[in-house]
Formats: sequence, structure tokens, C-alpha cells
Amino acid sequence: MEDRKYKQRGYMESEPRTERKPAPQGPRERPEGPRGRGLGAPTATTFRCRVCGSKQQLNGPLPQDATCFDCNNDLHTCSNCVHFDGSRPNECRKPVLQRIVAKGKRNACEQFAPNTIQEFASDQAAPSSDPRAAFDALFKKR
Repeated sequence: MEDRKYKQRGYMESEPRTERKPAPQGPRERPEGPRGRGLGAPTATTFRCRVCGSKQQLNGPLPQDATCFDCNNDLHTCSNCVHFDGSRPNECRKPVLQRIVAKGKRNACEQFAPNTIQEFASDQAAPSSDPRAAFDALFKKR
């Protein structure tokens, strides 16, 4: 036994190996309640302005004359559309007959659909805009 090069269990072992027990079959129990940021985390569907990034209210279809609450830019634009793709022909995933040159300006595209995203829903209150309060919250003692 002293002439072995390696001392790990199983190397040049003369006794038979023991087999592992099979894993239990059947459904696994899952914890109740919120589970953090993994699959099944609470989410909210939101629409954000591409210029300033502020959340916009969507109550049904977006009207053509809709503007952002914060920056006053048009919202019915190609850059706010779910079909916008700069690498595709006419920069749109849908077949369009005429290319729209100004992607950030209001247009009358019939295939417009607002680019909504899934964000984590938070039960916490929105942080204040006071920089001193944000600094204190970042470096508070626990």
C-alpha cells in the first residue's frame, strides 16, 4: 500500500466500489411565498420612452399624437416600436413598403406596437430624488 503513487481513495483499489443510492423519484417540494429574482419572480410589463427612459402609462393602443410626460418627445416612433431592428432591411422586422428615414420622429406606421419590457415589480416605495438621502441610504450602518 505504501508503493502507491497517489493517495486518493479509489486509486488502484482492490476492494469493490460501493454503489450510490438512486435519487428519490416524484415531485419536489417548492417553498411558498416570493422567491426572489429567479423564475417566477413577480414582474410588471412596462413601456419606457427611448429618449429619457421614463415609464409611460399604456391604456389600450398608443395614440399617434402621444408624447412623453418627462421629455415631451413623440412616443409613436420607430425607435419605440417592438419591430425596430437596425440590422434589418428598412430597419424593421416587418415588411414595410416605404422606409421611414427619421426613426425618432412621429410616423403613421400601421404595424407599430409599443416595445414593452418585463421588469421586476417592487413593493418598496420609490427612492427620493434627494442626493443626500441616497448617499445616506447607500452607506448606512447595519
